[in-house]
Amino acid sequence: GKSKIRPYYDLVANIAAEEMGHIELVANTVNLLLDQTEASTDGVTPPLNFSGMTGNPDHFLNFGLGTIPGGAAGKAWTGENVFNSGNLKLDLLHNFFLESGARMGKIRVYESTQNPVAREMIGYLIVRGGVHQEAYAKALSDLSGADITKLLPVPEIRSDNFPHAKKFMDKGYHRFLYKFSPEDYNQMGEIWNGMQVDTGEPREVVNDIPEGGPVPDLNPAPALFAPGVNEEDIAEIAKRL
Repeated sequence: GKSKIRPYYDLVANIAAEEMGHIELVANTVNLLLDQTEASTDGVTPPLNFSGMTGNPDHFLNFGLGTIPGGAAGKAWTGENVFNSGNLKLDLLHNFFLESGARMGKIRVYESTQNPVAREMIGYLIVRGGVHQEAYAKALSDLSGADITKLLPVPEIRSDNFPHAKKFMDKGYHRFLYKFSPEDYNQMGEIWNGMQVDTGEPREVVNDIPEGGPVPDLNPAPALFAPGVNEEDIAEIAKRL
């Protein structure tokens, strides 16, 4: 049972909790960047002229430019995304593989945009994803005796090469793993210890969750036939209750 491998369970559980926060971060950033999209009124251009947009057309046809809970190709996240072999070493290898691929994707997206808000978000995720990648490498090293951290970074570029990532490294975000319950996960530090691979600074378990922010209240989007709710709508709904 998991009690016999408690440090590894604690590590995976807390990384999973942080990843849920990253989904919220990406979703709200995308929504805010596309907030207040306006329709064309020049009489020539189609009102919703998204034909030149690259990416998944489902994003504006069926999701109204809201965030899609799925991959870049539009495939929704389902139980098929879950991998749980029952073998700890294989599961950690799988997670290390996923974090390495995710880091590659973040770097490519970072390099594909000049938008400062997008780069701020991606810079943060490059750093935090690097922590998760390193945590799984460290866990595999402890489990197997082979120093998997010597593979890092994957891909072969340091996070502090990206200005929007370096600013978070300067605050120590590349060293921290967070505990998402102050009373639980007390053995995570048995794995997350020693020196961080990029800077040689000590790794640290933080007995707290990272600071969050308010979920944005988006504006109505009449151009997308999502006009919001006005006083008349509220009154009509109240009559029916």
